[in-house]
Amino acid sequence: MEVKLSDIGEGMAEATINCFFVKPGDVVKADQPLLEVQTDKMTAEIPAPAAGIIKEIKALAGENIPVGTTLLILEKEINTTVQVPITTISNTTRVMATPYTRKIARENGIPIEDIFGTGPAGRITDEDVYRYIQNQSTPIEASIQVEEQNMTEPFNIQETSTIQQDIIPFRGKRKHIAKKMVQSLHTIAHCTHFEEIDVSNLLEFRHELKNRNRNITATVFFLKAISISLKEFPIFNASLLEEQESIQLKKEHHIGVAIDTPDGLMVPVIRNVEQKSIETLHIELKQLTEKALQNQLTLKDISGGTFTISNVGPLGGSIGATPIIQHPEVALVSFHKTKKRPVVTEDDQIVIRSIMNISMSFDHRVADGATAVAFTNRLTTLIENPNLMLLELV
Repeated sequence: MEVKLSDIGEGMAEATINCFFVKPGDVVKADQPLLEVQTDKMTAEIPAPAAGIIKEIKALAGENIPVGTTLLILEKEINTTVQVPITTISNTTRVMATPYTRKIARENGIPIEDIFGTGPAGRITDEDVYRYIQNQSTPIEASIQVEEQNMTEPFNIQETSTIQQDIIPFRGKRKHIAKKMVQSLHTIAHCTHFEEIDVSNLLEFRHELKNRNRNITATVFFLKAISISLKEFPIFNASLLEEQESIQLKKEHHIGVAIDTPDGLMVPVIRNVEQKSIETLHIELKQLTEKALQNQLTLKDISGGTFTISNVGPLGGSIGATPIIQHPEVALVSFHKTKKRPVVTEDDQIVIRSIMNISMSFDHRVADGATAVAFTNRLTTLIENPNLMLLELV
């Protein structure tokens, strides 16, 4: 029987084969993982539909294939009359690496299984492959590399017919992000509102919690403040149904948190934020962040969001942006870098406070600017006075 690449979620059109766990001649059991693929949104394993013997591998690791492509041939029944030698189940080790990293290793003739990964959860990075190549170079090759690096002759375009360049694949997560961004920009009437928030009290509160061995990240407080604000301004926790000429207000707050990973931006979703305590949110955010960094997010982890936040402050250097909304959501808030600034108090005193900028993009078809300002004002009040959140915590 043919084992084909099927649609494993949300209208998937193609996938990249990361690696095979089996080889021709291997005996496999039903539901045993046969190979790993990288879709637009996640990494997934393709299981055996039945027990049998692997007769033929029809695709290559690193290959980008459309849905419906035959991956391998599986013989379901073993002929007991003319019994052929049976190979034991393959012990191929699952290697964590992106398709591009695998491509680098493959083009240099290096078994990726021989490389030690230094990334999260042992993931092999591009740098790991290059380091391995450098360590395997012969003295002559090394001297040639040094000589090439030390060339100081000016570049003469007349003497050179080609220009050296690096090509990286535009597929997988990067391609999916691009599609979503284009869809959002062409569909949603983006408008961005900026605000400054004094986070001095929040930082002090977090410091007190840390002294009590309760190290809660600031993102968790942002999540809770967003959820409380959404209760009062449900228009931003909605979807525009143009064909039905209606706006769907959603009662559940399924908030996505943008996370920067080695494989691109991922947005796992924390569900029912309105029903959860600060501590519960902290635990769930930590678990989802670890899964994102280890490329282990499932389709359920990244789907169904109703609102999105992005905390880029810890990355440094960001004082503002115009974030792109995740369609079909109608709003997104980005929290930027915190800086100490002189602030004039109500009694005309100058004090040093920790000030953070935020950017709120919203769909101007669904909400007006005045409503966005009212929403950010409420959000500002909650973050500047974290004790007020205690009235809303469950």
